[in-house]
Amino acid sequence: MKNLIKNTRSAVSRKVSAAKAVLCSRNAEGFVDTALKILMAVVIGALILAGLYALFGDTILPTLTRRITELFNYAG
Repeated sequence: MKNLIKNTRSAVSRKVSAAKAVLCSRNAEGFVDTALKILMAVVIGALILAGLYALFGDTILPTLTRRITELFNYAG
């Protein structure tokens, strides 16, 4: 029983010291790094959106319009 209590105390002590080390740690991500990540995400998102807009405008929508017109053309 004494060994169980001793092992439990040492495990709790290790967990408490690990928690203190994490809470006292001054390692953090800088504001500049975060701002650069956000800026990169916005720029990449804008490029992807512009590419999709160009793709839909030049390739997909004219083909889709032609197919819908052919679909509802009952004369032929």
